[in-house]
Amino acid sequence: MTEQLSPQQLLRLYDQQLRGHAEVSSMDEFQQFGPLWRAKCRARGFVTYQTLGNSSGARLDELIKQTVAFYAADPQIKSFEWKTRGHDQPTDLSERLLAHGFVPEEEETVMVGEAAALAQPVKVPAGVTLRRIDNVVDPYTELLRAAAAQARAFGFPFGVEDFVNRLERNGANLELWIAEAEGEVLCTGRLELVPGTEFAGLWGGGTVPEWRGKGLYRALTAARARSALNRGVRYLQSDCTEFSRPILQRSGLLPITTTTPFIWRR
Repeated sequence: MTEQLSPQQLLRLYDQQLRGHAEVSSMDEFQQFGPLWRAKCRARGFVTYQTLGNSSGARLDELIKQTVAFYAADPQIKSFEWKTRGHDQPTDLSERLLAHGFVPEEEETVMVGEAAALAQPVKVPAGVTLRRIDNVVDPYTELLRAAAAQARAFGFPFGVEDFVNRLERNGANLELWIAEAEGEVLCTGRLELVPGTEFAGLWGGGTVPEWRGKGLYRALTAARARSALNRGVRYLQSDCTEFSRPILQRSGLLPITTTTPFIWRR
């Protein structure tokens, strides 16, 4: 039986394997600049790092200023995200980003745990089936249905282009899953393997309002966990909202830190 790792041990694995290059390798272009990894994907940018090292005070302000100038110089980029974590140093990074015009989005909880803990089957209502849609002969129609369901689940428009772009960039490491009944998509979610690591990510989970509380999200999570195990993945990770955190925590993931996106917009 595999020994259960503590949250501190899982945090070390997260920092070692999932930060920096691993976060940008599937994007359109990326480069390392000092401690940062700066990436671009269509009209959006993304900034991350494993550690900021000795960047603090005036040195950190200059790093932020140079990064803003880097994205501002590309007219195609409309916005970019600087991804922060709650356990990182220096502790005044958030204040410095605010001073440079960034706007924070909702804080999320970073959850990590053994894929095996989430893989137990979950009973769903009669007539509901779970399946992948990325591996069909012509996935576009399926992606349209999934995008429409995500728009209903999250309450804002969700274009199919995002799914298509993800498949084009990272298809070998990406699985898109749905729960459906009578031809209607009720819940969606994706599994993203992180090459060169023991991890895969659980992303995009959402259930249409009238089907919430019926176990669809948990069932789709379990299906993705079983698929991850079959592909040699040991750990699963997810950035969770207040709605998904308790579900994943009951399933076996542990909270290890928080993450807050800071957004710069042109």
